[in-house]
Amino acid sequence: MRMYRIALPVTALAASLVLTGCGGDVGTGKSGAPGPKGAAGSALAAVDALPVKGRAPKTGYTRDQFGKGWTDTDHNGCETREDILKRDLKDVKLKDKCDVTSGTLVHDPYTGESITFKRGASKIDIDHVVALSDAWQKGAQQWDKQKRAAFANDPLNLIAVDASANRRKSDGDAATWLPPYKAYRCTYVADQVAVKKKYGVWLTDAEKSAMKTVLDGCRDQKLPAG
Repeated sequence: MRMYRIALPVTALAASLVLTGCGGDVGTGKSGAPGPKGAAGSALAAVDALPVKGRAPKTGYTRDQFGKGWTDTDHNGCETREDILKRDLKDVKLKDKCDVTSGTLVHDPYTGESITFKRGASKIDIDHVVALSDAWQKGAQQWDKQKRAAFANDPLNLIAVDASANRRKSDGDAATWLPPYKAYRCTYVADQVAVKKKYGVWLTDAEKSAMKTVLDGCRDQKLPAG
């Protein structure tokens, strides 16, 4: 079960840090700007271990670069999409052992709302927490096809969410989009850090700053296992 921690709004927190200097220990990021330091094992500490580079061109990106749709990477006989629906929805009903026909996303992490899932008329997407296009511009161009397919189907990087919120996110990173439901922001950013650490996806300066601003409001937030 995902634990939600309430994080301060990004803009308000950033202003507070600049004006007051509060927020605990500070260090110096690659860009030279001060930033908070987290305890060992925290998502905040892990951010500083990630490489920081500029965003590469999006040239050559297509969804098929990460495999043709969903696959069965865990070899349980079901596509990854169905596995995530079964993991994240409640009161799930199945057509067979794999295909989810209905269920309820009791607490959508992006909006905080309850959403009903009905196959064929769904308002729920399976989102890549770290968007495929974002990864493509931050290292994935150099991966082989097997690694890209693993990335696209890794449960650590997948979550059932409100479709409209997911479309607004598009391929944004933490510097350009955060969940409207602020109580989920710490978990969301920690998940992004975990995925980028696992696969070696780099950050931009702006993205690192945004991540640290969010995680400074929840310094004990741990990285998810995966």
